[in-house]
Amino acid sequence: MKFAKKSLGQNFLIDKNIIKKIINVVDIKNKNVIEIGPGKGALTEEILKKNPESVTLIEKDNSLFKNLILKFSHNNNLRLYNDDILNINIEKLIKKETIIFGNLPYNISSQILVKFLRFKVWPPKFNDLVLMFQKELAEKITGKYLSSNYGRLSIISNYRLKVFKKFNISANCFIPKPKIISTLLHFRPIQKDKFKIMNINNLEKVTNILFSERRKMINKNIKKILTKKEISEINGLSLMSRPSELSPEIYYKITEFFEKKYSI
Repeated sequence: MKFAKKSLGQNFLIDKNIIKKIINVVDIKNKNVIEIGPGKGALTEEILKKNPESVTLIEKDNSLFKNLILKFSHNNNLRLYNDDILNINIEKLIKKETIIFGNLPYNISSQILVKFLRFKVWPPKFNDLVLMFQKELAEKITGKYLSSNYGRLSIISNYRLKVFKKFNISANCFIPKPKIISTLLHFRPIQKDKFKIMNINNLEKVTNILFSERRKMINKNIKKILTKKEISEINGLSLMSRPSELSPEIYYKITEFFEKKYSI
């Protein structure tokens, strides 16, 4: 038996009903599919049953990678990469209308999501992201304006992606059993931006500056970004507000002004 590595945040999904439920979130017949962290290939087996156009697997663990090669050696439309998702140029790998699945390691799941958000070309070639997160992190990603989970991650995620919460997954569905509940999220790229942010890194920087003092009013930190004149030109922007009291649209507008002066 292949034991999970704590260092890689491995928890193998074994519940077949949940696996089928994940695959059925989107129609993958005749589509290009990428799976991040296939592990033992349980999800991969179900993906292949749906007759996709092609399947690409990205697995960091060397021994799991070798087992996947043996397990799926008869599949001519399957490509495997023994690489770290955070290092590989996945934007280059993605073909048109690709669907991406991932049972993500909890310790790097937010970094993986941000990697997709930072794609240089937008709209991207992928149509759907179907990714699993720790429940608490998923709640931050889906956090609505003025809710307790609203913050940097939801502001940045919702600028480029439509986010749909699908369902929670019990710890009993994994080996080894994690100590937390998982949540499956479905993302679709927003095709046309209402706001013209040239570089998503600038939105990250703006939210980082303002949320650095989450409980305090923004009157000091906003002056690190905008002039008094620029502040007055943004409807709904009050210096007496706390970071969590500003709508996503205000953050996007602040970033537009910021980019005119400090574009990176």
